[in-house]
Amino acid sequence: MTWIALSDADGHHFAPQGLDRHPEDLPLIGSREDDLLTRGSLVIETRLPTTSRPRSLVHYERGGDWPFHLSLQAIPGGGLILILFQGDSVLHKALNPSEMGRLDVLRLTYSWDAPARWGRLAVEQNDQDTLFVANAPRPCPLRVGDIRALFEPGEHRFVSPDVIYMALSNDIEPVGPMPSLLPNTPIATPDGYRPISKLKRGDVVLTADREIVPVLHKITHTMVARGTAKPLHLRAPYFGLQQDIQTAPDQRLVLAGSEVEYMFGHEAVATPVRHLAGGASVLPAKCGLTVMYQQLLLPENEPILAAGTVAQSLYIGRLRRKPDHLAASLLGQLDRHGLPDHGRSKFPVLRAFDARILAERRVA
Repeated sequence: MTWIALSDADGHHFAPQGLDRHPEDLPLIGSREDDLLTRGSLVIETRLPTTSRPRSLVHYERGGDWPFHLSLQAIPGGGLILILFQGDSVLHKALNPSEMGRLDVLRLTYSWDAPARWGRLAVEQNDQDTLFVANAPRPCPLRVGDIRALFEPGEHRFVSPDVIYMALSNDIEPVGPMPSLLPNTPIATPDGYRPISKLKRGDVVLTADREIVPVLHKITHTMVARGTAKPLHLRAPYFGLQQDIQTAPDQRLVLAGSEVEYMFGHEAVATPVRHLAGGASVLPAKCGLTVMYQQLLLPENEPILAAGTVAQSLYIGRLRRKPDHLAASLLGQLDRHGLPDHGRSKFPVLRAFDARILAERRVA
């Protein structure tokens, strides 16, 4: 599995051999316009505009003997309409992600397996805590020519400035909880710090309270390094770091101290790293088109020590109680009876404004 196409404000990329592979590697999809991609995933990450009338976010159309139409529209009230018309096949889905709560950024993933006559449509919030999943039966394969045209500027293509990126994979992409630490991130263990890439199921790690807990699972996934997956650079010695590290924007840090207790009335709080960006402590990271993340699943979502800072381990909530969501996730191949039930987060999660105020006070 690999990513083969990416389009955002910084550029447009179509690489049949894979975005993260050498240009001379063998292509993973056909090179002719009428070759078919029978299995894959289209991901669109976008801001959801406030609108009083339907507004097009993505639109692509081609006529001919086998016409193709793809459009994503925002409609009043916070809804979305996805239309995929191809030959005699029509997919028309009206989504109301506003039922998931207030949304700033959402990610839509359309996956298809034409030989299996199976498809799935998923919508996620940017913090990945809320997920909407719907079936998309009997999908058609996509023509390579249409894929290329969708990811390259042209007269048949429109992409709204609200769209952060579009990406295409040649496999079924998982949705739901995602890893958020780079493989070289040092994690505290009873024998000292070890890169998370060297840890495996059955190993033990030290929590922030210096307790020893087992690693139930380690998950790994490669994502396009854009939008809510574009890594951020955390600088030492801020947040107790002993060295600089890079994380996904949604990685949560656990912050404690007298200021936290005074400002928020709790001994410790959690905040996504993205809320801390913009100052001297968290900067944009240099990266390629894709990035590999890893994370540890622990029994009670215990916070771990990552290069000295307190970081939350993988939080899966009550995923084991939601069969459809579990099947769509990176943990879908595991026995749900062996997965923990994390319930609610142990730490209050700060809003962006509160997190920035706290970060500014600490830097000052």
